[in-house]
Amino acid sequence: MSKRLQVVIPDPEMSDIQRLAKRERLTVGEWVRRALRDARARRPVIDPETKLKAVRRGAQYSFPTADLEQMLSEIERGYQG
Repeated sequence: MSKRLQVVIPDPEMSDIQRLAKRERLTVGEWVRRALRDARARRPVIDPETKLKAVRRGAQYSFPTADLEQMLSEIERGYQG
């Protein structure tokens, strides 16, 4: 389902948005939808404190590991069968 969003913008800003949309051969509505998607994509969905808790919890463990080159070599051998 879609929802309508009404935003009041001063005339000078609207003129700028119209110009930008026209330059990209988009309607103003599509230009705004893309701008909102881009803005939303740049913001984390999970708050930083939750991410930090997960990292701290993971850092409590000590798992075996290897040299990076060795791991990459083993992965590559796995692909080759």
